[in-house]
Amino acid sequence: MASTSDISRGMILKLDGSLYSVVDFGENKTARAAAKVWAKLKGVDNKRSIEKTWNSGENIFPVRVEKKAFQFLYKDDSGYNLMNNETFEQIALSEEMIDAPQFLKDGAEVFVFINTETEQPIGAELPDKIVVRVTYCEPGLRGDTATRALKSATVDTGGQVNVPLFVEQGELIRINTKNGEYVERVKE
Repeated sequence: MASTSDISRGMILKLDGSLYSVVDFGENKTARAAAKVWAKLKGVDNKRSIEKTWNSGENIFPVRVEKKAFQFLYKDDSGYNLMNNETFEQIALSEEMIDAPQFLKDGAEVFVFINTETEQPIGAELPDKIVVRVTYCEPGLRGDTATRALKSATVDTGGQVNVPLFVEQGELIRINTKNGEYVERVKE
């Protein structure tokens, strides 16, 4: 059992039969009333985002979650098929459960979050930064670099990324999977 003083970002809480991840939290203190703890919560097993307020010291129900390394195998009608790197057990996740499915490529490492109470997967995320190859982009205009101009590029996973004008087709680039933004060019 935990209390509101144990809340932290990323913690998964059970609330009204659903699971929510803590995005942000804080405390409101007033001179007359007891302190209140508030949290912005994002649904893990649903698409809802809510705000919840508790009295300070009230009980909360955190869910223990394990992060396990899986390998992406392929996508079919059942979803995205992943294999556990330790037990070689295979699972299929729907597209909504993966944070950036447009950047998945065969053999890529994926971290799956598993609810230890039910042993069911509740979500998956890619590593923070991955290297992909640009398969298509328009050529940049020479001399158009005074501003931080960007152009759209298609990468080998099929996803779209905005890249600087100097990036050319066939180059390797590093992208941030959390926001889908270009980070840097990578030497081969």
